[in-house]
Amino acid sequence: MSSAAVRWVGGKQFIGVDSTKHSVVLSTPDEGVGMKPSEMLLVALASCTSVDVVEIMAKRRTPLSMLEVGVSAEQDSDPPWTFRKIHLHYRLAGAGITVESAKMAIKLSEEKYCSVAATIRGVAEITWDFELVDGRAS
Repeated sequence: MSSAAVRWVGGKQFIGVDSTKHSVVLSTPDEGVGMKPSEMLLVALASCTSVDVVEIMAKRRTPLSMLEVGVSAEQDSDPPWTFRKIHLHYRLAGAGITVESAKMAIKLSEEKYCSVAATIRGVAEITWDFELVDGRAS
């Protein structure tokens, strides 16, 4: 069973702690000190699928040397501002990685392994694309 807790620290600032005692600062944009809770969901999605893609590529003996995932999303204009469309853009690098192997790893993550994607999918449309890069940070 998963668990987490959130503690209010004042104003519109909170500390979220997961079951392994790792923490993150959350706040509203006007506080300017933490991540927006709604965007934490986007980070969770990108992180979840990133873990899968890294593991899948390693198991296929084409380990990554770099992975970045950018996320953009559209929300309803009225409360509760539900996300309706989420797009992930993957940037991958590594020796021996092909378009086919990258596509297969991302598709497996998005459709089979990522629990965050599986949870969101019923409410928001999730799309993705990717590019292979030379591995230098940009």
